[in-house]
Amino acid sequence: MFREGFDNDKYRKLQSQKIKERISLFGERLYLEFGGKIFDDFHASRVLPGFAPDSKIKMLIELKDDAEIIVSINAEDIEKNKVRGDLGITYDHDVLRHIDAFRGYGLFVSAVVMTRYTASPAAEAFKTKLENLGLKVYKHYDIPGYPHNIPLIVSEEGYGKNEYVEATRSIVVVTAPGPGSGKMATCLSQIYHESKMGRKSGYAKFETFPIWNLPLSHPVNLAYEAATADLADVNMIDHFHLEAYNTLAVNYNRDVEVFPVLHSMLKGILGECPYKSPTDMGVNMAGFCIYDDDAVCDAAKQEILRRHYNALCDRRKGSSNDAEIDKIELLMQKLSISAENDRKCVDAALIKAEQTGAPAVAIELDDGRIVTGKTSSLLGASSAALLNAIKAVAGIPDAMDVISPEVIEPIQKLKTAYLGNHNPRLHTDEILVALSVSAVNNPCAKMAFEAIPKLKYAEAHSTVILSQIDAATFRKLGMNLSCEPQYQTKKLFHR
Repeated sequence: MFREGFDNDKYRKLQSQKIKERISLFGERLYLEFGGKIFDDFHASRVLPGFAPDSKIKMLIELKDDAEIIVSINAEDIEKNKVRGDLGITYDHDVLRHIDAFRGYGLFVSAVVMTRYTASPAAEAFKTKLENLGLKVYKHYDIPGYPHNIPLIVSEEGYGKNEYVEATRSIVVVTAPGPGSGKMATCLSQIYHESKMGRKSGYAKFETFPIWNLPLSHPVNLAYEAATADLADVNMIDHFHLEAYNTLAVNYNRDVEVFPVLHSMLKGILGECPYKSPTDMGVNMAGFCIYDDDAVCDAAKQEILRRHYNALCDRRKGSSNDAEIDKIELLMQKLSISAENDRKCVDAALIKAEQTGAPAVAIELDDGRIVTGKTSSLLGASSAALLNAIKAVAGIPDAMDVISPEVIEPIQKLKTAYLGNHNPRLHTDEILVALSVSAVNNPCAKMAFEAIPKLKYAEAHSTVILSQIDAATFRKLGMNLSCEPQYQTKKLFHR
């Protein structure tokens, strides 16, 4: 059952204050590396119930008069057509998505920086495309021995070769479509150039996870490890922070490992490093905004279980490996959790599938009730479960139809006779459209239609891997989905 445990208003207020304080530490300008997702941070909203997915962007909006944005992208990722696993789009397309979204919120995007730039056909084509769209594009180059060859890096042959972005505002947010895009290097390169010009600027990092002032083994921090299992990230005690302040703080391996290098770089650029630990670099205030730790722990445990199913399904699709799955299973063992004991919708779905001999879906509603859906000639299991869940939250008896067969049959004919589909069953988005049409003249359907928002935070499990359409519909409704790592058919090609 969903319970809030995170104060989102307090978070936005504290976070904005912290960033403004950090600017005063350096003087004229702060380069703020933004890790994680700025838009639609659904991982944070799942493990910190009460956290709004758009919290970060709204916090930026409060600072928009003082802030500009640089988007960095690794030129190698353009050449390789690297894809964001959560959205299914390439990194270059995600840069455009980011810029559109920032502009939609009234934020100023000053430039795109292409890091580790080489003149490959794909990189050149993307650069030309951006410039034709009116965007300023800058090239940053690969530096031999990076990040350990400090004398070369902090020199005219290192950062000095990179093109300088003429920043105009006091906060420069550097973000990217994903990890490995060169955000930190972009920040440090800019600071190097500004130092040469006699300008005072500094660096800080804003990344929500791991939460530095929660215990190392707290479920929220372990959920971050599960989310980044494919990157082999590991949370660890920040021993630099412990030595400097005799205070425990949690960070992750990449930041701890690179801190001596970063310390040397900042010292070489600024004359001294203002930070004594990688935790010092951060400005994350999320840990101060948790008010119900039990609710947060329960939510994080569910996230780890879902991540386990995601990894199993990814392996079935050929995009994951045993190491990632083993890592998440170790986290489950550490917390003594399992799908059988801690995710009620799993058993309910499996039992329904066994009873019917076909794919099934189970949904645990916000009040703890479980509803199921089976495969039929009219509906797929996910559509049936979704419709049954809507009726349940609307208080409509299960036996009562809210969509008449007369509405469903023409849609099936359209799909099979006119559009060439082999499967006549309605997908989840199609059943919602049918419900919305029925709501015009059917009071019962209208009652069901108006109850749809009540499905937010429901937990769902499918006994087969769902189509992208069905999975996306559950996500858009705010429902948390997991699937068994099995396809409905034995075909080799699956959409």
